Amino acid sequence: MWKPFYKLTPDLLFRIATIERLYGQIEGLKIPQNLELNLTRQNMIQSSYASNKIEGNPLTLPEVTNLLLDDRVPANRSEKEVVNYFDTLKKLPQWRNQPVSVEFVTSLHGKLLEGVDKTAGNIRNVKVVVGRTGNEGGNTTLRVKHDPPFHTREEISKQLDERIQWTQSDRDTHACIQAGIFHHEFVYIHPFEDGNGRICRILTALILLKAGYQINRYFILDDYYDIDRHQYSDMLHSADTGDKTAWLQYFCDGIRYSLQSALGRLKTAMRTLSIPNRPTKREQEVLTIIDEQKELTSTDIAKKLSITRQQAHNLLKSLVKKGFLERKGSTKSSYYILK
Repeated sequence: MWKPFYKLTPDLLFRIATIERLYGQIEGLKIPQNLELNLTRQNMIQSSYASNKIEGNPLTLPEVTNLLLDDRVPANRSEKEVVNYFDTLKKLPQWRNQPVSVEFVTSLHGKLLEGVDKTAGNIRNVKVVVGRTGNEGGNTTLRVKHDPPFHTREEISKQLDERIQWTQSDRDTHACIQAGIFHHEFVYIHPFEDGNGRICRILTALILLKAGYQINRYFILDDYYDIDRHQYSDMLHSADTGDKTAWLQYFCDGIRYSLQSALGRLKTAMRTLSIPNRPTKREQEVLTIIDEQKELTSTDIAKKLSITRQQAHNLLKSLVKKGFLERKGSTKSSYYILK
């Protein structure tokens, strides 16, 4: 049976121990059900946005949020990609106890790319290369990043099946390492002509979910990869030579980062729930915007929420009074930051 190669270094063991500690802290929180449901929805929206953005989808986070919360029919390919991803994430818990197979993966790919690409649900039977386009002397160039080793449907199916069987039979490898190894191997084999990155991240989430990690409910990974997409790609392909140690350290850093972020958000949200003067729904929108932008003026808020400057000023004034925001600067050049 196929077996991966990596070094279980002290640094990698430290990362895993930190992941277990952080996850234990999250599970130890008494999270109100309404907050947990809201967090899960926000996580899936963020995941749908980030995972598709990594692959070049042009939709902004507000556009993705409005599309998914309005539950409307997607009008173009970009919207269809996001809706398909979100719908797939919602079904992950249903597959927690279902065995994974090549047939399952191809079916999942079909759902993910339905109405997006004609190759949906079909393992490739052609040679492809993975590269990055650039411009040299006015000419568009392609720098080959990865040349997958298998090019026939039969070979690819066999190799993919070996990796799947390994994830389901190996009981000794820690789930985070196992998920990281599968993540790289899937991208390395590159089973489909399109959509490999998105379905790989879906399957990685499913592996962690099967191991007991409540991914999507508490945390996601896509936002970490989106911080620096080139680094994500470079670290992935650092394992193409065979040694997956560096990639696994990066992969575990991503889980650690996501758990730390989730823990901070949960603690802040739970403190907010205990405050008598909780922010209104509109005020919460303002807090979300300022959290993303770090500092904003009343004019900025008015533009982003399509309201008058006076309405924006009243919202900001209320949030300052409730203790959520701090006002900086003089009257004409004042701006607001999270307190």
